Amino acid sequence: MHPIYNKMYYKPLPDYIEIGKSPIEGFGLFAVEDIEKDTDVGMSHMKVPIIQGYVRTPIGGFLNHADDFNCQLSLEFDWDDYRTYHVYTTVKICKGEELTLNYYVDDLNYGQGDK
Repeated sequence: MHPIYNKMYYKPLPDYIEIGKSPIEGFGLFAVEDIEKDTDVGMSHMKVPIIQGYVRTPIGGFLNHADDFNCQLSLEFDWDDYRTYHVYTTVKICKGEELTLNYYVDDLNYGQGDK
C-alpha cells in the first residue's frame, strides 16, 4: 500500500535536496539531482494563531540569502491568522547547486516583525 499524497502532509526535506556546508554562510540547501524550474520544494514557514511570528521548517531554516537567487516564496494557505509558505524554484537548479532566496523581496520581513 502506498500513501496518498496530501499537500498538508509535512516532510522535512524532499529526497532531491540535502543540507550541506555553504560558501554563503554556515549551512545551506543543495540539489542532490537537477531540479526543474517551478518545482514546489516544500513548506518553508508557517504561522499559527497561538505563535507570534513564523515557525521555520528545515527548508526555511537552511535557505540562504543571495541577490542572484534561484527560489522564491509563495503563500500557499491563508486563513484567519494561519499561513503556510512554500519555496518554488525560479530557474532550473543543477545537481550540487545551492538553493537560495532573496530575503528582501518576499513578504515575511525577516526579523522585522509580522506583516
